[in-house]
Amino acid sequence: MEIRGLGNGADGPSIVVAGGGSAGHIEPALAVADAIRRLVPSATVTALGTEKGLDTQLIPARGYKLELIPPVPLPRKPSGDLLKLPGRVRGAVSRVREVLDQVHADVVVGFGGFVSLPAYLGARGRVPVVVHEANARAGLANKVGARFAAAVGVAVEGTGLAHEQVVGMPLRRSITGLDRAALRGEARRHFGLPPGGPVLLVFGGSQGARTLNTAVADALPALVHAGVAVLHAHGRSGTPAPPMPGYRPLPYIDRMDLAYAAADVVLGRSGMTTVAELTAVGLPAVYVPLPHGNGEQALNCGPVVEAGGGRLVPDDELTGDRALSELMPLLTDPSRALDMGRRARAAGHGDADERMARIVLDVIGR
Repeated sequence: MEIRGLGNGADGPSIVVAGGGSAGHIEPALAVADAIRRLVPSATVTALGTEKGLDTQLIPARGYKLELIPPVPLPRKPSGDLLKLPGRVRGAVSRVREVLDQVHADVVVGFGGFVSLPAYLGARGRVPVVVHEANARAGLANKVGARFAAAVGVAVEGTGLAHEQVVGMPLRRSITGLDRAALRGEARRHFGLPPGGPVLLVFGGSQGARTLNTAVADALPALVHAGVAVLHAHGRSGTPAPPMPGYRPLPYIDRMDLAYAAADVVLGRSGMTTVAELTAVGLPAVYVPLPHGNGEQALNCGPVVEAGGGRLVPDDELTGDRALSELMPLLTDPSRALDMGRRARAAGHGDADERMARIVLDVIGR
């Protein structure tokens, strides 16, 4: 597809993506941005984000221009913060409009979260809006944006958003094209893990997860005794387990492709990015859905669990003993783990990044 005469007077279109705040919003935004640039190399992509979260680290590192806007946290329950919301939104919307004018935007593509709401409102009546919803239940920002969006793509059907098109979850090509077996040796050397034996990967998002960290600390002696090495992303504000041979704690893992290649089994949350990546690479997982929000994390991993590609443990039921009972049968039986991994891959999302990119480009071409 070739599009000319758009954007800043250049050969290609000007795309603004809004997916800042957390890796779960940033990663699909950048995956779609990558796909747009593959389809239309002359396209320019600008990302909206805030100084909070991972925006200032992940977005520039992927080669995209980052424009900062004031954060607009969306309270999940009535509180004093709700009274401050209109003023915060007005300031952020004003800044969004400055960016749209500056880059001569042709479209705004939002992926939910507190960066997307002011992006949608700032774009309304000025440039087309395209929405992608990752979760089985749509969040507030995407519910607002979908009301006047030119197109709505969703990871799974049944989100309740009008005119939704199921495209799957956009993922980086470094994940969808990952050859775990070929990278296994390099990956284990990268993290200082043993070259042989089972490896358990534990992660709970960029900020970590107290429930997972506590369970790992309790289960670690038994895991190590059984010859299991543990790669544990405990979060920047989280606490690692006590030092132990075969245990590799890190605040955050930048190279998730290598982490997936090193691992045999995963213990983690079930945000849609996590679920989509684990199914794409064929890793069996014990999912522990975040108990907050609107219950979307349990819904996210539901189809994978039903297909036999994973197990679900409620957050309030995860202990060290429960973790061992769920994980050890997989970690000590490679054939069982491989079978579960194949079932997980069969429930994957395919080339969602390119499908979403084509929706965005089709909107511009109208």
